[in-house]
Amino acid sequence: MNARPDNACFHCGEPLPPHPATATIDAVAQAFCCEGCAGAAQWIRDADLGDYYQLRSAPAGQVGVEPMDFSAWDRDDLLHEHVHAVEGGREITVLTDGMRCAACAWLVDRALRREPGVLDTSANAVTGRIRIAWDPARAVLSTLLLRIAALGYRPYLSGGEAREQARRSERNRWLLRLGIAGIGAMQAMMFAEALYLDFNNEMPLATRDFFRWITLMVSSPVVFYSGWPFIAGMVRELRGRRLGMDTLIASATLLAYGASLVETIRGGVHVWYDAAVMFVFFLLAARMLEQRARNTASAQVDALARARPVIATRELADGGREAVPVAALRVDDVVRVSAGDVVPADGRLLDDDACFEEALLTGESTPVRKRAGAQVYAGTVCREHPARVHVQGVGADTRLSQLARLVEHAQAHRPPLARLADRIAGWFVAALLLVALLVWLGWRIHDPSRAFEVTLALLVISCPCALSLSIPAALAVAHGALARIGVLALRPDALETLAGATDVVFDKTGTLSDGRPRRATVDTFDGFDPQAALRIAAALERDSGHPLAHAFSDVDDAPPADGVRAVPGAGIEGSVEGVAWRLGHAGFACGGEDDGSLWLGDGRRSVARFGVQESARAEAGEAIAALRELGLHVHLSSGDSSAAVARFGEALGIDDAHARQTPEQKLAFVRALQAEGRRVAMVGDGLNDAPVLAGADVSLAVADGAALAQRAADLVATHPSLMRIPDAIVLARRTRKVIRQNLAWALGYNVLALPLAAAGLVTPWLAALGMAASSLAVTVNALRLAPRGKRHERPAAEMIPPAPAPVK
Repeated sequence: MNARPDNACFHCGEPLPPHPATATIDAVAQAFCCEGCAGAAQWIRDADLGDYYQLRSAPAGQVGVEPMDFSAWDRDDLLHEHVHAVEGGREITVLTDGMRCAACAWLVDRALRREPGVLDTSANAVTGRIRIAWDPARAVLSTLLLRIAALGYRPYLSGGEAREQARRSERNRWLLRLGIAGIGAMQAMMFAEALYLDFNNEMPLATRDFFRWITLMVSSPVVFYSGWPFIAGMVRELRGRRLGMDTLIASATLLAYGASLVETIRGGVHVWYDAAVMFVFFLLAARMLEQRARNTASAQVDALARARPVIATRELADGGREAVPVAALRVDDVVRVSAGDVVPADGRLLDDDACFEEALLTGESTPVRKRAGAQVYAGTVCREHPARVHVQGVGADTRLSQLARLVEHAQAHRPPLARLADRIAGWFVAALLLVALLVWLGWRIHDPSRAFEVTLALLVISCPCALSLSIPAALAVAHGALARIGVLALRPDALETLAGATDVVFDKTGTLSDGRPRRATVDTFDGFDPQAALRIAAALERDSGHPLAHAFSDVDDAPPADGVRAVPGAGIEGSVEGVAWRLGHAGFACGGEDDGSLWLGDGRRSVARFGVQESARAEAGEAIAALRELGLHVHLSSGDSSAAVARFGEALGIDDAHARQTPEQKLAFVRALQAEGRRVAMVGDGLNDAPVLAGADVSLAVADGAALAQRAADLVATHPSLMRIPDAIVLARRTRKVIRQNLAWALGYNVLALPLAAAGLVTPWLAALGMAASSLAVTVNALRLAPRGKRHERPAAEMIPPAPAPVK
């Protein structure tokens, strides 16, 4: 086992508390972080499974002390999609994030087999899946799951048995195809070698024909079973009246196989079974590696799907609790989330202090501490101690579901660059077929005996698979990496455009600022009641969705407001208790001179002035410095007052700052930059940012921004940290570099390989090897874009001194 620090728990490796639990294991007193881990270690020792501690290469998960209740897992209405019947009982596959090595899987497997009523079980440390078959007459599922959890491997439901079965079946089919192709290729090459080594044609014809017929029997399953995906793809392409990779692959394979069959039957001079089977084997390997790249991209969707809990603990009116399926939750329910459990729905925190891990939704590795009233989201993990949540969003209305839809939408669309590569590959296939015909005619004149062999080698070695894979493989991995760092691409060409950005234009309020302005001063005029002014301002801002509404969120007795309308760049107006009011800068609210404060008036006279303070977002200064290091020009364009904008620009080191910008002026500013030949990236969050977000070359909406702004943007950050922006640009540039490398390799390979094959210097089986190696090279190069390890936390930026911030 890896060395364990002296101050770490013997079972899970977590730091020890001031007064750790203790237990005697193998006559040695060991320290544990909690009684749960101590009990787990004692059970392992008593069950004679102590070899686990010598075999493991990573510690187990923390057990914890809070009792776990899995009784809801025994309900048929909950498990009908996850359990299926087997001989003698039932079977389920559950997931766990706790298995970190093969010894963990060994321990889980042995522990379950000791439970009465268990028919069969298997644990996979790689996939984190545990399969359990049990007899319901002798055991209940909740007891078996409790045994797993008591060892530090808390189980949760997978995405449904049907989905799991379909995924396993698909993977097994591909593995079987590849296995048959590999065995067939080896056998075919062995027989072909015997024929190739007959340099002096001394082998008896009967022996030669025997080898050929045996090779035919070996090659047929490879061509028609292992190679079926390519044949089926060719049929689809021909039905669609287009030429693609599958057409070239299947036609070359069938041509080699068919010509060999004819030569075998009539006793001809040459056969090419080895080329056909090697072609299928190498291409299957390349295709599976391509799928690996695409699975990397879809890992975020899988993680989001796996994060959806299936069971929730709902509080009853009398204070009791009941375990219910998450689908049964409704808005205004109160749910209790135990420490270590996943939040089942969006809602407001009812407890005064709680900690949540939001890495899945935001990419932030550090748990976030929240107080009563804070928003919590489905899919986040409650840490430290239990929490109560007032449900406000369920099912498809949760942020988790929305993010999953965004990721799926981004991956379902092919960017123009990828479509261009497909078109180029189609033209290349047509040109290659014409060149192959000319080469065949030339060799028929020069050396008829080699015409077919040379033409076949030409078709195989020049197959533009690498060209077709070069862009999609890189983009697939890059989109997965982008989602991993907390940025979702909503437009298919967003990453490509972001890589070429030269300028970044920021909005201020809610974008560079933290979006939580605080009310500092309240001044009223002509004897107007300060509390009445606050109530009117709170009524107008309550449903505006503007960050300034946070400055009045503490006013509880605000009356309803009618006819509320936002005036972009100016403020908000509406009727409160029958009186028309305006809230915004002085020129809008009362016709006065703008001084940077927030004014309340009726359009002619003012009754109150509010001083509002705001702070920069965490890491704002560091993010802007990082953008400059990348060579980008940073601009600030805000609807706020000149003083506030200048103060922000100076504090964050932004020289080009523009104040009192209307949405039209923001768009005009971006158009002016574009007219100078610059490629502009816009970062904003509000309703009035939607026009400029849509008009910029590429745009990014920050987390918690207005829905309209997010729909108008090309990318959406799922975390408020602005460091996601330079991280995304770095990834976009790396993606562009990898794409260029892949294209250069694919084109260079074909330019070199085609004349060699046309000259007859490459055999068909060697051509298959070269073509597959080319495809593997571009796919492996694309996989370099996959993230490595966890994202490190950066220190927060310094808070900007308070400044008045009237409107956006």
